[in-house]
Amino acid sequence: MRRKQWISLIALVLVALLWWWAQGDRDAPPEAAPGPGATSSAVPSTSRPTASLPAGLPAEVGRTLDLIDAGGPFPYSRDGVVFMNREGLLPHHPRGYWHEYTVPTPGSDDRGARRLVVGGAGEVYYSDDHYGSFELLRAGKVDRE
Repeated sequence: MRRKQWISLIALVLVALLWWWAQGDRDAPPEAAPGPGATSSAVPSTSRPTASLPAGLPAEVGRTLDLIDAGGPFPYSRDGVVFMNREGLLPHHPRGYWHEYTVPTPGSDDRGARRLVVGGAGEVYYSDDHYGSFELLRAGKVDRE
């Protein structure tokens, strides 16, 4: 009977680890998010006029970009956390390069599905389907040395 208990315990631990891993960037440590009103070198300023955004985007996209430019404060505790890019739809970079921000959805009682993902070089991507697809809103700066 002891052997069956150990096997059950190990199986339970493995299931818990798989569940935790599947949660992905939603479980990033809170210290990955900049504090209210704080600026972070990992979150570059997008330096873009709102008028340069593609037509048809929700107005909340521009307001979220303005908050990112200002360094916050952000309305959601998850704003600014590291985005893991597990879907592989964005260019590959080391962990910590991408950060996600919520684009509010009027009438939604939760964060909704709209997000901005900002890269370390200032590139900005928009997803209106919770990372199912992305639209490039701004290209990043090219480092020339």
